Amino acid sequence: MNLIFDPEYNGYVADVPQLPGCMSQGKTVEGALKNVRKAIVACLKVRQPPTPTHPSSQDLPRLRSELS
Repeated sequence: MNLIFDPEYNGYVADVPQLPGCMSQGKTVEGALKNVRKAIVACLKVRQPPTPTHPSSQDLPRLRSELS
């Protein structure tokens, strides 16, 4: 993680090069670190592969007819 002071923002900007686009900011070092932790969690959730859905037993008759 990179943490830099941004004079234009008058605070700190944290970015995570291992997660492109994952960054946050805060007026203090502690604030930026707290916010970037939340951003990391959010980035990882978005990047997780979707959970496969399985048809229910109620869908089986419809699926059988579609496949035949």
